[in-house]
Amino acid sequence: MDGPAPSSPTQERLLDDLRQVIENAEELLKNTDQYHGALYQAARNKLAEALATATEELARFEDVQIDRMIELTDLASRLHRDLTGEARLLRAFRRES
Repeated sequence: MDGPAPSSPTQERLLDDLRQVIENAEELLKNTDQYHGALYQAARNKLAEALATATEELARFEDVQIDRMIELTDLASRLHRDLTGEARLLRAFRRES
């Protein structure tokens, strides 16, 4: 999932869907721990592994997003010569006519 931060509604929706799938899988694992058959345990183990991988990938992608936002904020601050945090905030909320 390397690459630029999500910029389209489709990418954001995909990330939201992934978060929802992770939450649902975690809930499923919690609610099926009373089943002890070999097939149940094998399926639960596979799901737990896939869940761990998905969670790690989502966290890594979110880190990439944060790094990209920081980079773009720094670039904009240099471009507009914002020397203070106050100047950045004022520019961010300034209404263009």
